[in-house]
Amino acid sequence: MLRLVGLPHVSRFPRATVTLHLDCFQLLFHGDEHSRRVDVDLKYLDNADDLEATELRLLARLQELGYEVERRSPSEEGAGS
Repeated sequence: MLRLVGLPHVSRFPRATVTLHLDCFQLLFHGDEHSRRVDVDLKYLDNADDLEATELRLLARLQELGYEVERRSPSEEGAGS
């Protein structure tokens, strides 16, 4: 389970991109002028055995909170947005 606390307000940062890295989930929240990044170290996850399922639950929860979500692979990061 992943508790989501301290996230930027959806009205200021309506878009969220989630990228799974070897050691963390990277959450990048995008606003009109600024972005905010949150890294979630995988060691803090209760069940790190199925990271894809955890990532999908994370995306679903962010969407429930009102964010427009995008799933990105680490290889896409350097390709630009």
